[in-house]
Amino acid sequence: MEAGLVWGDGAGNGNGNGNGNGNGKGDDEGKGNDANGNNGKKGDDKEKKDDKKKSYDESTDYDELTPLASGQERSFCKVKHGSCKSKTLTCPSQCPQKKPKKNKKNKGCYVDCSSKCEVTCKYRKPNCNGYGSLCYDPRFIGGDGVMFYFHGAKGGNFAIASDDDFQINAHFIGTRPQGRTRDFTWVQALSIMFETHTLAIAAKRVSHWDDNVDALTVRWDGQPVNIPTDGDLEWKANGEDREVVVERTENANSVRVKVAGLVEIFIKVRPIGKEENRVHNYQLPDDDAFAHLETQFKFSNLSDLVEGVLGKTYRPDYVSPVKIGVPMPMMGGEDKYQTPSLYSPLCKACRFQRPSGIASNGVAQF
Repeated sequence: MEAGLVWGDGAGNGNGNGNGNGNGKGDDEGKGNDANGNNGKKGDDKEKKDDKKKSYDESTDYDELTPLASGQERSFCKVKHGSCKSKTLTCPSQCPQKKPKKNKKNKGCYVDCSSKCEVTCKYRKPNCNGYGSLCYDPRFIGGDGVMFYFHGAKGGNFAIASDDDFQINAHFIGTRPQGRTRDFTWVQALSIMFETHTLAIAAKRVSHWDDNVDALTVRWDGQPVNIPTDGDLEWKANGEDREVVVERTENANSVRVKVAGLVEIFIKVRPIGKEENRVHNYQLPDDDAFAHLETQFKFSNLSDLVEGVLGKTYRPDYVSPVKIGVPMPMMGGEDKYQTPSLYSPLCKACRFQRPSGIASNGVAQF
């Protein structure tokens, strides 16, 4: 049995759909590559500018107004320039609320006061066929829309994205049935490192799955976080310059995470069912539901030199090396992106660096 999560019930063992298909361009729920713009040429790594990446997020710079009589919520954009300056955006009748009470069935209203100046209806969950998704036996859809698999290693930790201002690592769990030459692997935990802070989200190890029992844990700088189950359904914290929000999008096992100016992530915990186990011949034990994370990332303010298994696919000059058209196009790079722990920013290709003297905030290691 592999090492478990040190802060709770052990590291579970993931799930997976061992087969992939298509290049996953996604629908309106998934297009998370809008903000990777930056068309400069790749060159020598320049000194970080004093103004770096702004923590200010135009898309969410608005005040809530009184809803219409129909219940449609309204937002007044406070941006200082552009087409959305001093403009009121109203949620459409198809999704009148930003946080619908029935998240599974109803889409939420997304207000964007940036240059897009729009409102859209989206399901508040990961779209595993959309840009920036990481699901199954890890299957990715890159910022270029190309689908690929990255198997990593059972018990390993890998940099998913690493840039000047942040790094996201993933902890892989897995199993190797007798006669197989590689592990089946899945993502069981994520860490988001920025400034001096670390936000960690993980799936608990559970023996038997129940949709109504929360198997998701959250830690901020090593301390457990309780996400409210009533009211606004969200927890907030502030870094030196950035607000952090973790919001429930269902009653259990589903959250939206946002670090202002850096990344938005939709995360869902799910198990491997008996039929899935049988079809893919995972040979999982009966006493482990192999709870794992399905995720979708939307990055902001990425540099042209961003790294990571997923991050590099957002480079403006990136050309995917995977074989298109095969059932499971494989991406290598385990040696470049493996980190000593879930909370370490160190790898051969990693760009993010903690401020001097900052360790892992007292968080125990995998």
